[in-house]
Amino acid sequence: RTCDQLRCTACDFRVSLFNDYTWDQSCDYLFFRNNMPELSKLRAKMIKKKGARAYACQCSWRSIDELTDLQKDQQLRWVCGKH
Repeated sequence: RTCDQLRCTACDFRVSLFNDYTWDQSCDYLFFRNNMPELSKLRAKMIKKKGARAYACQCSWRSIDELTDLQKDQQLRWVCGKH
């Protein structure tokens, strides 16, 4: 399970998550900066993968396909946005 209210303290943007997708390796900072949170634009770099989950804010993104503790990733500035 994961928090569905993640917020990035770096860009102050809500973290979006997409079940059964990963991000294409060509994704970069400008792609997310210019296209978040418009799903229609993000789909251009989304790859369907059963059991995976794609996360993104305006400044960071991750593709997760196995149990991972995101809190151990020192580059991420994602925190629970409270429920």
